[in-house]
Amino acid sequence: MAAAGEAQDAVDWEVLQILALVGDKWSLLVIGKLRDGPQRFGELQRGVRGISQRMLTLTLRKLERDGLVNRTVQAAVPPRVDYRLTALGESLLGPVLSLVQWAVDHRDEIVEHRSHHDRP
Repeated sequence: MAAAGEAQDAVDWEVLQILALVGDKWSLLVIGKLRDGPQRFGELQRGVRGISQRMLTLTLRKLERDGLVNRTVQAAVPPRVDYRLTALGESLLGPVLSLVQWAVDHRDEIVEHRSHHDRP
């Protein structure tokens, strides 16, 4: 019976890791920017306000590793690299946009709760 529990723990851990990736601030912003279509690195960096070059590089690598983003190198001088959502990445847009809409819809209420809670 312990083996079944350990297997479930492993599945739960993997799910938590996936949620941590797609719930990460920078990942959400990059995914949101890529919904407009393929983007070059510089376009993404300008479009995702506040992200450093290093953080964008790390975020794109994680998203590519997990199959959410595809990196394509074009044969040009200088080389052109485009990033685009994969089908798996596009399947994430609906849930992400729903979460963003929820945040927009409840922003005022949450800000009010925070101000009450954070009063000295």
